[in-house]
Amino acid sequence: MWVELIFGLVIYRLVRRFFYDDEEHIDFGSTGSNALFAVAERLQALYGGKAYVGLRIPDPDTASRQNIDLVLVTKGEVVVVSVINASGIVSIDGDGTWVCTGGSKHKTERLQDPMVEAKRQAAVLESYLEQRGVALPDGYLSCKIVCPNPNFRTIHPDYFPPEVVTYEQWTELKPERKSISGWIKGALRGDKKEMQESVQNLGFILSTAPMWDRVELKNNMHLLGEFLEFKGKQDDILSLRNIKRSKVSRMIIQKTSMFGLAHSKLQVLYTPRDYRSEGASGAEWNEVTVRSSTEVLFQLQDPAKVKKIKLSSIINMSLSP
Repeated sequence: MWVELIFGLVIYRLVRRFFYDDEEHIDFGSTGSNALFAVAERLQALYGGKAYVGLRIPDPDTASRQNIDLVLVTKGEVVVVSVINASGIVSIDGDGTWVCTGGSKHKTERLQDPMVEAKRQAAVLESYLEQRGVALPDGYLSCKIVCPNPNFRTIHPDYFPPEVVTYEQWTELKPERKSISGWIKGALRGDKKEMQESVQNLGFILSTAPMWDRVELKNNMHLLGEFLEFKGKQDDILSLRNIKRSKVSRMIIQKTSMFGLAHSKLQVLYTPRDYRSEGASGAEWNEVTVRSSTEVLFQLQDPAKVKKIKLSSIINMSLSP
């Protein structure tokens, strides 16, 4: 009887591991990264264009990098979008500070005027683009604050600046509006061919700009942060030695075996970095096979914690230049 129970337990763990994966429900805390990608996806669906998530733009004034949640680039505008995933009742003090009460942490929190920070991000981005040869016409660059948390509530919504999209407004956005700012930029009256070339150059610059590393997990979970290293058996680490940010831009994971626990294998496909073009659609993929117990050491952007993530949980990982 005991032999049958043990055999049944082993079979159950094998099937569960293959079909469900114990790592699917791993708790990475409240990173906020999923909110960024969800907002980016919806903005692209509503207004077209391309959303660039998790930028880290060099700021010469502070000798550091300015974090920008996302930048939406369409044929008619460039919008720096700050995503504030606040919950609870939100009000604004006379100095512009946001006061959040009754949120998930059950305490009062204060956010120093988010509009000041959003405008500073837009100024840093505009300066960076000029340094790389793209001077945007007046009025072409704007900023917005999006509050996508369904638990976001306001006492006096009219007190919020027009650049703020509250949760109620976020749910009511319609795709027929041609611009997230609500009006068409005067720059569109210029030469269409010249504007199209500018947008293309802008897309290349943003796709090659510094950004957070990103990991896509199962269940449509996204993490932003910094890839540190691999952890595992020595021969697996040796096989993965060429996967580093100076050489690799992206890797994807494929499961190759459903039998065995410690000895199940994963195929790691990775593509060499090419600074001349965006993406890796035309690049040649390299392949290595390692144990599924191999882990990635990854430092989250928010909160700033180091996590170990099994390769078997990862769908793909992108490394910033």
